Amino acid sequence: MRLFDLSLRHKLPLWGGILIVITALTVAGSNILLTRENLKRNMLTRSEILGHTLTQTLYTAITQDDVWRAYETLDALKRSELRHPGFQIEDFILLDHDNQVFTSTLPEHYPLQIELDAIDPGFLGLRERLAAAGKNVLVHEIGDKLLLAVPVIADNVKLGTLILVHPTDYYLASFTRILKRTAWTTLVVMLILLPINWYWGRRMTAPLSLLADRMGDLGKRPPEPIPRHMHANRDELGRLFAAFDRMSVELEEKERMKREIVKSDRLAALGRLSAGIAHEINNPLGGLLTALDTLKRHASPDPVLTRVLPLLERGLTQIRDVVAALLVEARARSRPLTGQDIDDVHTLLGQEAHKRGVETRWENSVAGEIGLPASLVRQILINLALNAIQAAGEHGRVTIRTHLVEEHLVLDIHNDGQHIPPELMERLFEPFTGQREDGMGLGLWITHQITRQLKGNIVVHSQPGDTRFCITLPLGDENWLADASA
Repeated sequence: MRLFDLSLRHKLPLWGGILIVITALTVAGSNILLTRENLKRNMLTRSEILGHTLTQTLYTAITQDDVWRAYETLDALKRSELRHPGFQIEDFILLDHDNQVFTSTLPEHYPLQIELDAIDPGFLGLRERLAAAGKNVLVHEIGDKLLLAVPVIADNVKLGTLILVHPTDYYLASFTRILKRTAWTTLVVMLILLPINWYWGRRMTAPLSLLADRMGDLGKRPPEPIPRHMHANRDELGRLFAAFDRMSVELEEKERMKREIVKSDRLAALGRLSAGIAHEINNPLGGLLTALDTLKRHASPDPVLTRVLPLLERGLTQIRDVVAALLVEARARSRPLTGQDIDDVHTLLGQEAHKRGVETRWENSVAGEIGLPASLVRQILINLALNAIQAAGEHGRVTIRTHLVEEHLVLDIHNDGQHIPPELMERLFEPFTGQREDGMGLGLWITHQITRQLKGNIVVHSQPGDTRFCITLPLGDENWLADASA
């Protein structure tokens, strides 16, 4: 992977750290070079000042030819300078007006009365330079030594020359101390700035990395909004995240509407199919009911027919009502619902609950007639109660409540058995999606169709040990009631 292809959360702190190191080293390097030049110049200036100060005390010794006094003065100063931590003067040489050694702090190296040229081959060119310099200070380098020549002047007459002998690296000891301090200061500054740079770099790029990850998920799964604590400011990043949050909400709404449209289209297609089937069933069913009615009116009295014909009539009527529920736009005709119809469902399902070992509790507060079709409401109650009994399992409990609330009939069916998994919840009321292997998965779909026809509402809550269906049906629509003359 190339360096430039790294994530910003790594690349930004890395580049920031490199810039900090380069900046710190550049500033430290330039300061060191400037300090080095200033230090060389300042130390030479210090030596020059020292030399001028000495010449004020040495001219008397020269005029009086007092070599010992001149030696004591220079030796005492050399000893004093040796105790100074910045000492960089090796020797003092005092020349007379003929450029012969008058005295020195190291007589064995620079004997008295010796000619300047005879001291060392490196001194050969110094006589000419001293003559050319006249009464000016002269800096002369020979080998590993740097000579600072300060003229001894009295009454504007040059009496001799004081030479301060320095090593060529005379400034190195002080420079090394400054260099160490500078290096430690630079290191401490980098140790402080680099973690701060890393922290702020990661803090600034973490929201961008999260945004890039969320953008990469577009088209794969619904985008999740970025947490506000990631970047709550109102700068460009804050506005970018706010725009992404708005886009996330809009895409989620679009996806929800798409699912609703797909679901509606699928249900509409199934509705049209079921309506076509229902129409085909109604044709022979109508003939059967007509034949049954003719048989009841004109058949000879017979005990078997008397027992069988009511059973056939109720069975065919129930088939007709169920088929009518498949016709979304149809208006089924039925008699008004009464409390006895609900009690009949209780009686009808009691045997099934007992056989499965399920404890059932019925609470019915409906009395008299109410403006809802009996057959359709019975069908809803049978489907939901039977599902609850089957889901509760052996030793399970089912509670069924029917009551009136503000011109609405409320059917509340609760069981403590198997819950509905989340992946099934979204397709709960579609046909052929049931959990039971022995069922067709049409019961809840028919319940949903009937509830829609009755302009009601279904609410489902399900978690382990607690599944509840709540149906709310409005009262008073007498178009659903059977014609009294029918």
